[in-house]
Amino acid sequence: MADGFRRQEARHRAWVLGGLGLLLTALAADLLLGPGSHSPGEVLRALWYPAEASPLVRITVWQIRLPTALLAILSGAGLAVAGAQMQTVLDNPLADPFTLGLASAASFGAALAVVAGISLLPLAGHLAAAGNAFVFSLLAAGMIHLLSRLRGVGLDTLVLLGIATMFTFNALLGLLQYLASPDALQQLVFWSLGSLARPSGLKLGLIAAVLMACLLLSQRLGWQLGALRLGGLQAQAMGVRVAPLRLGMLAVMALLTAVVVAAVGTIGFVGLVAPHMARLLVGEQQRHFLPLSALCGATLMCVADLASKLVVPGLVLPIGIVTALAGLPAFFLLILRRRRSL
Repeated sequence: MADGFRRQEARHRAWVLGGLGLLLTALAADLLLGPGSHSPGEVLRALWYPAEASPLVRITVWQIRLPTALLAILSGAGLAVAGAQMQTVLDNPLADPFTLGLASAASFGAALAVVAGISLLPLAGHLAAAGNAFVFSLLAAGMIHLLSRLRGVGLDTLVLLGIATMFTFNALLGLLQYLASPDALQQLVFWSLGSLARPSGLKLGLIAAVLMACLLLSQRLGWQLGALRLGGLQAQAMGVRVAPLRLGMLAVMALLTAVVVAAVGTIGFVGLVAPHMARLLVGEQQRHFLPLSALCGATLMCVADLASKLVVPGLVLPIGIVTALAGLPAFFLLILRRRRSL
């Protein structure tokens, strides 16, 4: 039995290392390919020897392609981790920041700061959009948590409530778009379609810090989160304080969702599909499941970023459009698979 456990652990570690290798491959492709006539050799030379590269290639690689690729990796990993933990604490295989309305709520909060100049966190300053996004995503997460505890609210009902929340905030976002000035409207379109076009050191640092904190916290609470997959009553019997754990994790994932949405806008299906990919490979153990979910999400976003640059020559599509078109078939497959298992 011990030998079987060691073999399983080795296999799971191999999947995580394989996911890391696949991510590095996608990152390399994302850096080497894109708009412009720069050859792979020129790009590699600019990466390794920036001083010897032409100014145009150096600017393209270091100020456009590399920051955009890093933003794709961090935002994809953040959405995947948020989706994985929402599925865990709600025991809901269809939960993610998009389907439960957290991303739409965060987008509306950020848009409120852009259009009306309203900051719900007085000391947020130039981070007012991110602060508003966190407050509204936290409100949506709290509502989902409270509704999930009502008697008679099952999986199907909870998903429908999340979709209703998403459409409500999308309608409010549409109202703000109607009232917005032309300059503000451009920023709102950025949030509603999702885009990696505005990378900055602040965005990268903020997402990286929150993502790392969420990963460390999740690993620290790994056995408790694993116990939740056995059911709330079983977890309570094992000494887990289920309600505070669920509420606390939802709040943390709302923060992670908020910083990602404030940086790249509303991007759907990455947080839904990536955890399922990881779960199929390594199961539910947090020490392997969560890192592989992050790697899958980062790889999906990196590939989506590459596709957004190559689908229409000379034009970079909003990445939210690419992930939606690619994620819809996966979403339908998950629903059909769930119905067959009932």
